Amino acid sequence: MRNELWVDVCSGDGRRRVALVHGFTQSAAVWRPFVDGLGGRFETVALDAPGHGLSAGVEAGLVDGAEMMVTAVRQAGSGGPASWIGYSMGGRYALHVALRHPEAVTSLVLVSATAGIDDAAEREARRRSDADIALRIESEGVERFLAWWLSQPIFSSLPAEAANVEARLGSSAAGLASSLRLAGTGTQQPLWEHLGKLTMPVLVVAGELDAKYNALARRLVASIGDNAELAVVPRAGHACHLESPSAFLKLVEGWLTSL
Repeated sequence: MRNELWVDVCSGDGRRRVALVHGFTQSAAVWRPFVDGLGGRFETVALDAPGHGLSAGVEAGLVDGAEMMVTAVRQAGSGGPASWIGYSMGGRYALHVALRHPEAVTSLVLVSATAGIDDAAEREARRRSDADIALRIESEGVERFLAWWLSQPIFSSLPAEAANVEARLGSSAAGLASSLRLAGTGTQQPLWEHLGKLTMPVLVVAGELDAKYNALARRLVASIGDNAELAVVPRAGHACHLESPSAFLKLVEGWLTSL
């Protein structure tokens, strides 16, 4: 089993660094339009999360995975702290990084993310559901699984051409199954009561059409405090960074630059 994560570094102004963490079934490649849009104004470090892409052989949960990510970003490019941007699963990883290693995070952007499931029974039900989905991945293979995964209502506003299916096919069934079992939402201890410890600037982003994560975004902002603000991507759903890449880039880069 590997214990190092694959990273894609794009050179830029090393005084301003961005670490990018993708969502479940994605890879670092999903951030390419965002990185290109930054045009070298930031140095970017995009990671393949445990179980994904070229990190398919890495097995890790949210806590040990976050530790691996901190190490990988520190060793990549010019090194040093960075603004961390995480989408969905990547947002949960980035939240763990910020709480455990605040010195490594100059600012934090949480996209379609949550701090966990409060109710223990609901959390266990989600863990069992994720375990069943992991078995489905292993029995069906990645291609068939992705067809089902992307057909779910939460991705109904995501155009097929924006889903980056070809890049997602680079992950292995074993890796994705491991990710669900070790880092799925059901495995996460809720972090809501710890959010007030975050002192860096935080931007919480949600798609206008994603009612569930709009509510979670507002709760995140309220729980973090005055250093957090909400941004909503118009006419976009859960995968707002893929559905409206230009609007997402303008919003996030504008916020980062304002800091």
